[in-house]
Parts: sequence; structure tokens; C-alpha cells
Amino acid sequence: MSPEYASEGLYSTKSDVFSFGVLVLEIVSGKRNRGFNNPDHELNLLGHAWTLFIEDRSSEFIDAAMGNTCNLSEVLRSINLGLLCVQRFPEDRPNMQFVVLMLSSEGALPQPKEPCFFTDRNMMEANSTSSTQPYITMLEAR
Repeated sequence: MSPEYASEGLYSTKSDVFSFGVLVLEIVSGKRNRGFNNPDHELNLLGHAWTLFIEDRSSEFIDAAMGNTCNLSEVLRSINLGLLCVQRFPEDRPNMQFVVLMLSSEGALPQPKEPCFFTDRNMMEANSTSSTQPYITMLEAR
């Protein structure tokens, strides 16, 4: 779910781009965004992808089941593209026409900005007196 829809109920064509980016990252990693768990941090899949990307460790994000059967440069390009699609602000995300162009070309991709990513783990425990409904809190990577 795009940040603008989650926080304000606003939907646009860039909301679909956000969802596409999440799907790309889920496919590459072999994991779902919802329920993703990493023992090193409380970030979801998007935050994990971003952390590895900025540390130049994106290859660690790739599903081990792919083994040596994938073209590493194409998969790394897909991670970059996925992160471009999950940018916090709709105007920072490419439109789908540009996404298709980036998928079909071999030129350099723009560097993504820090995406918006969410977590819902441990938030209920921290705020158990105010509500019994689960909620999502936006986090900024440090």
C-alpha cells in the first residue's frame, strides 16, 4: 500500500507503481513484505532492501533459491528499479511507461532516494493502552 494511500487515503497511478516496486522486491528476495522478519533490525522488506542497497550489499537480498541460475546484473538492476518504485513521494516514483523502458534497456538507472517503509512489529506492545487495533508507523532509515 502506497504511503499516500495509507496515511491520507489518496490514490493515484503512482500508487500502482509503488505496489509494483513492492512486488519486484518480493520476487527477488523470495520473501513477502508483510510479516518479513530480520534478527538484525525491525525494518520490513523495503527497509531491508534499502539498507543493503546503500551498503552496496544488494546481492545479499537475492533469494538463495536462485543460486547461480540468475543474471546477477539483471537482478541487481531489478532491486534498483524496485527501490525507485517505492519512493516516499509519488513525484519521485517513475511512471509505468518509464518503468517498462527501464526494464527493457541496459542504460544506467537513476539512484533511488531513501524510500518510505513501514513496520508494525512491537508497536502494539509500546502503545497497548491507547488502542487494540493494529497500526502502521512510518520509519526513516538512519
